[in-house]
Amino acid sequence: MDWDKLRIFHAVADVGSLTHAGDVLHLSQSAVSRQIRALEERLNVTLFHRHARGLILTEQGELLFDATSQMSKRLETAEARIRDSEDEVFGELRVTTTTGFGTLWLAPRINRLYEQYPDLKIDLILEERVLDLPMREADVAIRMKEPSQADLVRRRLMNVTMRLYATKEYLNKHGAPKNFGELENHRLVSQGLTARQVNESVAWLKPFLEHNQGSNLTLNNYFGVLQAVLHHTGIGVLPDYVSDEVPQLVRVLPNDQSKEIPVFLAFPEELRHSKRVQAFRDFVLEEIKTHRLHKNEKV
Repeated sequence: MDWDKLRIFHAVADVGSLTHAGDVLHLSQSAVSRQIRALEERLNVTLFHRHARGLILTEQGELLFDATSQMSKRLETAEARIRDSEDEVFGELRVTTTTGFGTLWLAPRINRLYEQYPDLKIDLILEERVLDLPMREADVAIRMKEPSQADLVRRRLMNVTMRLYATKEYLNKHGAPKNFGELENHRLVSQGLTARQVNESVAWLKPFLEHNQGSNLTLNNYFGVLQAVLHHTGIGVLPDYVSDEVPQLVRVLPNDQSKEIPVFLAFPEELRHSKRVQAFRDFVLEEIKTHRLHKNEKV
């Protein structure tokens, strides 16, 4: 099968338009159309339905697009490994983690990585969905639980616990609860029980959240929880590292917290020797070490 035709097909399927694919490939629309028609004749199938809003893949087209997508990701992996220098760290690195950890812990520190490696191009993907590392949806992941896939290199970075926080203004107005039962007199702000990667984060509060009939607020990430708490909406369920970054927070019920939640760094086995991945791993480990030292100094 002609590799060039497959490359053109993949571009068209990806953007859903002959014209836009031509722009990406620096080809005319007619040239793209001829290559797609030739591929359809070669396979003796129709790959696209023509629609007023663009091109839609047929069943056969979806099968082929799945194959070319895997090929494209494998080629990207090969290119990344080829481009990795023994002495230099450069190129694109796609890092995924949760919105909360990414915005509250990682992003504020990332400039120190650029200071070491100014030629890195980092794509920081923040979402609650767990991206597929072996399929190259990202190069490196920081996750709030141990990855289950066997073909990943993983390292436990640290543990976090979930605690209760509020602002001084909120507590002055509504009073501070003295025990767990008095939380019923307050609005609790937390991730929802069905949120991805939530696990232990609200497990110790689950009975309260399920049975409390009062006014609570749930969001799908901890950055949103923090913003609501900082604007005096209620008592928030937040990871312990947030209090070090946000001095306005006051801990509520200081003897209560969740079980420890492990934080893991993971990447595909095939990137084990990637200089970019090694640089990012070492940077994160050094930042965690520094964070712990500062935390111990405060204690």
